[in-house]
Amino acid sequence: MPDSQPRRPDDNAPDSADAATTADTPALVLGGARLADGRAVDVRLSGSRIEAVGTAGSLTARGPRIDLRGYLLLPAPAEPHAHSDTALTADSLGPDSPGPASHRAEDIQRRATEAALLQLGHGATALRTHVRVGDVQGLAPLEAVLQTRRAMRGLADVLPVAVPRLLTGIAGADSLAMLRDAVKMGAAAVGGCPDLDPDPTGYTEAVLEIAAEHGVPVDLHTDADDPARLARLAAMAAGLRPGVALGPCAGLAHLPLDAAARAADRLAAAGITVVCLPQGGCTGSERRTTAPVRLLRSAGVRVTAGSGALRDTANPVGRGDPLEAAYLLASQAGLRAEQAYALVSTSARAALGLPDVRVEAGFPAELLAVRGERLSAALSLAYSRIVIHRGRIVARTSAVREYCDADAAAGLGGLPRQGRPDPGAGPRN
Repeated sequence: MPDSQPRRPDDNAPDSADAATTADTPALVLGGARLADGRAVDVRLSGSRIEAVGTAGSLTARGPRIDLRGYLLLPAPAEPHAHSDTALTADSLGPDSPGPASHRAEDIQRRATEAALLQLGHGATALRTHVRVGDVQGLAPLEAVLQTRRAMRGLADVLPVAVPRLLTGIAGADSLAMLRDAVKMGAAAVGGCPDLDPDPTGYTEAVLEIAAEHGVPVDLHTDADDPARLARLAAMAAGLRPGVALGPCAGLAHLPLDAAARAADRLAAAGITVVCLPQGGCTGSERRTTAPVRLLRSAGVRVTAGSGALRDTANPVGRGDPLEAAYLLASQAGLRAEQAYALVSTSARAALGLPDVRVEAGFPAELLAVRGERLSAALSLAYSRIVIHRGRIVARTSAVREYCDADAAAGLGGLPRQGRPDPGAGPRN
């Protein structure tokens, strides 16, 4: 498709395909799952919603019944900050690599789809991904990611953000027109990195103007290490609907405490969401530290956590795992396990403009079952996972640990064993 002729893809219309996917889905009962508050429950799903929640063993199944004894049932995480167009390109570097990563549209689509499936396997049923537009590649990378969105329909929601390099001056004029075209094509949000433009304020103004014109959210990259620039950005973005997000904002952690606190107050007053990246940086980010999450939260800033780079040059070992992000927030940022998980689930969905999810009747059936009895244990050893999107199981990961010299181990007696509970045993209370 020529860059000068954007089109609105079919999947930007009302989501009839997803409705069809869930309309014929038989009711599914998740039996004996443990909730974060300790209750053991049955959960019945009908279509894309939770139909009923009752004590373990109380709900009958009009369709399949899945035994979730030994699993913790949680609202599914969402990924608020990914880079699918550059994901899985780290191996293109080094003396033994076949050469630079391909920028052909079909190769970008393949990588983006593989990355989305990897993150779905981790539990993320919604994914906001930043996609470069402009320069030599034009709108081809965005079209490739939109193809991934279509391929992932019914498995996960892929929400591309159009990210131009420059937007001001003569060099930015073409990118400005292309950003408008990107929204017409189906970009779910507009963004970019003002810090890299010769006129950061002008760049921000241009993005906000297009967002207001088309009624789409804004998601900007910034290190947030310049308090004056951050104050101007907050003043410009205040009150914009459907919302403004900034990330990774790691520079806030390097400011003097009083300057960081003032910046946090301004972000809170402007209603801006901060997307931190506990697992490392991303393309365009110079810092590897994490935004000061506790400071931001204490100021009333809406904070969520993303994965950032997934095995690209910015983080060659990036996992794209939201539970790892929650683990790092709990282990290094001092958050309780419940707070840390909320940042990658409830807060992440809110940042993406998605409906809230609770394990209660009437809420969307966007769920993650993780082996474990408590959330802290699940974040520590979250190997086995079952992912539910729109009321049906879309991914399953099973982990089995075995030890050698079983005869010696048998003599130790009482060792914990990883595996399914005895089918004859009732649910534990």
